[in-house]
Amino acid sequence: MSDLGSETITRRKSVGVMVGDVQVGGDAPIVVQSMTNTDTADIDKTVGQVAELWRAGSEIVRITVDRDEAAAAVPHIRDRLMAMNINVPLVGDFHYIGHKLLADHPACAEALAKYRINPGNVGFKAKRDTQFSQMIEIANQNDKPVRIGVNWGSLDQELLTKLMDENAERETPWSAARVQREAIIQSALMSAARAEELGMGRNKILLSTKVSNVQHLIDVYTDLAQRCDYGLHLGLTEAGMGAKGIVASSAALGILLQRGIGDTIRISLTPEPGGDRTLEVQVAQQLLQTMGFRQFLPVVTACPGCGRTTSTVFQELAKDIQDHLNDSMPKWREQYPGVEGLNVAVMGCIVNGPGESKHADIGISLPGTGETPAAPVFIDGQKAKTLRGPNIANEFKVMVADYIEKRFGG
Repeated sequence: MSDLGSETITRRKSVGVMVGDVQVGGDAPIVVQSMTNTDTADIDKTVGQVAELWRAGSEIVRITVDRDEAAAAVPHIRDRLMAMNINVPLVGDFHYIGHKLLADHPACAEALAKYRINPGNVGFKAKRDTQFSQMIEIANQNDKPVRIGVNWGSLDQELLTKLMDENAERETPWSAARVQREAIIQSALMSAARAEELGMGRNKILLSTKVSNVQHLIDVYTDLAQRCDYGLHLGLTEAGMGAKGIVASSAALGILLQRGIGDTIRISLTPEPGGDRTLEVQVAQQLLQTMGFRQFLPVVTACPGCGRTTSTVFQELAKDIQDHLNDSMPKWREQYPGVEGLNVAVMGCIVNGPGESKHADIGISLPGTGETPAAPVFIDGQKAKTLRGPNIANEFKVMVADYIEKRFGG
């Protein structure tokens, strides 16, 4: 149960699954994961990007395993990461020939913490069950969990056609969207049932049913959540680039999380050319933190600015403080337990400044247009000092550092 002020969210009960050392589902916190976009066969680049995603806070990282060279690289990637003290679970993303790659590369099968299987392209017609079964059997042999990930872009067309035909016989036919949603859910549930028939425990199975339409995603996961207790991986597939991708993913996943649905999330952003892959991790963390499910980073509250705040000092200071906190967190998590719960306010004028600063652990209210050139600083709700002069920003940063040391350093 997540405490959100006077309201509470009761999370859907699911079977917990261990992915390496990370628990997904059960009573575990919602897990943040991500995926590389490097050629997995390029060991140096893949190790580098996995390390970046891990440092940004990704608790599980998925890598593409699409050919022999990629499969052969996986154990070397795992070993290189372990040598760097990065024990992040690696998930192998398999399509079309996953059964062959896992069989031909047993070291890859052993090195991965989980296998992602897409029932829509694991095999076709008579080969589908055989090849799916081979992957499940290898997972069982290696004691690995699987994510059965259905994607509407690669949905089993035979199943969809069958359900369309059945729908045509209904007295009141469903909409095409509802039939497609049913096909996605049935594909996931039937594949999970088959995995159990092959001896896989429920504590080794996660499901995902990804689409790229926000409303359809909400509908399909809401329906799926009522029909099983498997752990659920949430994500809006092909969410897009920049603000569009962030808003679409946050809108869809936010509603599902509010309903208590979801055990792990990935924000599938298309990075700008040369952009930072870790943005998807940052967005996932911010979504969970904003909704009150987890605390990853100290919160910096800052006003948006208006005609009363013509100076950019508060904007620059807010960014400076936020960047400083983010950059320092990997070290501070070890040095200052609990520091991720810190709340800092950087406000730009007298209207809301003092009030917001009092509500923060430490806050500053900078002078706005026409105000006395003084900046009161509040610590734990009490006015502690008034800063003046050209070095307000640096003096406040020193006060933040002192506060962290005094509160979390013990």
